[in-house]
Amino acid sequence: MKTYKFKINGKDYSVDINGIEGSNASVTVNGVAYNVELENEMPAAVSAAPVNNAPVSAPAAAPAPAAPAPAAANGGAGKVVKSPLPGVIISIDVKEGQAVKKGQKVAVLEAMKMENEIQADVDGTVTAILVSKGDSVLEGADILKIA
Repeated sequence: MKTYKFKINGKDYSVDINGIEGSNASVTVNGVAYNVELENEMPAAVSAAPVNNAPVSAPAAAPAPAAPAPAAANGGAGKVVKSPLPGVIISIDVKEGQAVKKGQKVAVLEAMKMENEIQADVDGTVTAILVSKGDSVLEGADILKIA
């Protein structure tokens, strides 16, 4: 994994390139995972090798809304809780390692000026939180994992 540091309009960004496969790159920007489509597909030799000199476009002043990567590197296995509709995450009500019960509120999503509770689908332990407060998510985006 290669890490780049950017300062854009006075704001610091830390960009980790987790891997590149063909014309898709898995990156993490300030702790939020993204799948990025590259304009030019990387040659096979570069894709298979560790990423050292891969070109990276810095995010705009505010990263564009995107669905988080489906599998974070430290995500572990488990049931993925998905966003029921597009919106903005306004709170994350659990922490990694916390036990949750089916039906328990794990996050709140604002969509069309309404707050929507996102609930755990199963009993278990939160193994990964894949979004942050303020993130824009699409319908079906992974929010967190419960094992």
